Amino acid sequence: MIHKFKFYTLLFSILLSILVISCKDKHSPDPDANKKPYVVMLSLDGFRWDYSQKANTPNLDRIAKDGVRAESLRPCFPTKTFPNHYSIATGLYPDNHGIVLNDFYDSVMDASYSPGNRESVENGDFYGGEPIWVTAENQGVITASYFWVGSEAPVKGVQPTYWKKYEHKFPFTQRVDSIIAWLCLPEEKRPHLITWYIDEPDSKGHQLGPDNPELLPVISYLDSLVGDFMFKLNSLKIGPDVNFIVTSDHGMGQISPDRVIRLADFINPDHINRINGSNPVYCLSVSPGYNEEIWNKLNNIEHISSWKHGQLPERLHYGTNSRTGDFVVAADSSWSVTINSNPERYIGGTHGFDNNNKDMHAIFYAVGPAFKTGYLQPTFNNIDIYPLIAKIMCLKPATVDGNIDHVSGMLINK
Repeated sequence: MIHKFKFYTLLFSILLSILVISCKDKHSPDPDANKKPYVVMLSLDGFRWDYSQKANTPNLDRIAKDGVRAESLRPCFPTKTFPNHYSIATGLYPDNHGIVLNDFYDSVMDASYSPGNRESVENGDFYGGEPIWVTAENQGVITASYFWVGSEAPVKGVQPTYWKKYEHKFPFTQRVDSIIAWLCLPEEKRPHLITWYIDEPDSKGHQLGPDNPELLPVISYLDSLVGDFMFKLNSLKIGPDVNFIVTSDHGMGQISPDRVIRLADFINPDHINRINGSNPVYCLSVSPGYNEEIWNKLNNIEHISSWKHGQLPERLHYGTNSRTGDFVVAADSSWSVTINSNPERYIGGTHGFDNNNKDMHAIFYAVGPAFKTGYLQPTFNNIDIYPLIAKIMCLKPATVDGNIDHVSGMLINK
């Protein structure tokens, strides 16, 4: 007897195959429909810039050959998941769009934000800036998003036409098929901008560390998903018209229980009013009357950097937003910082370090009619992706921190 889940999975695959066939043969009622640019952008969480050099990745290699590959993609500081996905979407530094950490507190709203808090994730008041899907929707372009940070909330009152409530365990293969199904919709319903997300190899990178050989099959599997998507995309009539971007939010660095700083060994946690963040970066809000005491102690701890609010190096573009608290504390590369946890738990890998640390750098691959062939793009900042997409899609961009001049060299028509 066929298990119910397997039955529905088989049924979905059959229906998708029928849909793909019909999509290939169906002519759009709009003769100019396929002249409208398409962009599909996939993020592979935690895919470090050099993973494709360590593992077998024939599909990413093919994109590099037929399109564009960046030497690396520099994330924003802190090199965490939510701040950087939203920076990619908005073209803004975290200080300017407000998603300053994966979790934070807003004193004006008197409310906390965290990935597991559905009320906060779906509250548009937490999200500043203008995500690329809002820019597109406001200019008459249908968009879709599959688990991208910020897409589950109305930002400036706007959401993608199609979006999904996050389901961590939703099968990756079905995510591929869902994107293809969106691209098979009739032209009047079809999205021309799609952003989607896969939560690996981040989890395995944390567990194993970035240099563990056991991580290599995970990298190759993700590459096979890229190949599966490209094969199905190329079977569609609109396939040649789609610009496909594969990127990631950050890289991964090796940590060790021999390199851990416990803040509770130096400061009194009772004097901290609020702690947000996770290894290796925290934002601290101090109880009244203890600022100087805490600062003097933080400033004398080896293997971490500490900054007062508004006094971080300008190159980090961080620490002026009220959501970053009184002090920002970050561990040196390959070190860990905790409040009072057991150092033995700090094994494997993590991210969040200084974005000048190459281990924190991400990937950028792109192929399609807008991109040059066999082009190697020098390292660039992920905030430049917003103006890049706006340029490809002929959208009037919002005011952003990114700069199209940094990335226009990869485009056929600058």
